[in-house]
Amino acid sequence: MEKNIEAVFGRIIRRHRERCGLSQEDFADVAQIHRTYVSSIERGKVQVSIGIAQKLAVALGIPLSRIWSDIERELGPVKRPQPRGKSARTESP
Repeated sequence: MEKNIEAVFGRIIRRHRERCGLSQEDFADVAQIHRTYVSSIERGKVQVSIGIAQKLAVALGIPLSRIWSDIERELGPVKRPQPRGKSARTESP
């Protein structure tokens, strides 16, 4: 399964939209965005702004935090990168 965040976000939006029984066109109308943009979002082809994500959540009748939780659940635990240590080279005094 794709772990690209845009693809995961799109799948989650589509899943919630379908559970609401909304077509892409009706969903776009409620969210006040263009239907082709909804299609691009659901296919993971675009990065959405936080403002658009909020519009989508409102149109779905769910809190934005629910979408983020779904994303985190699908992506799995986040591993924080470790800082790189000093260079392996040693300097002469």
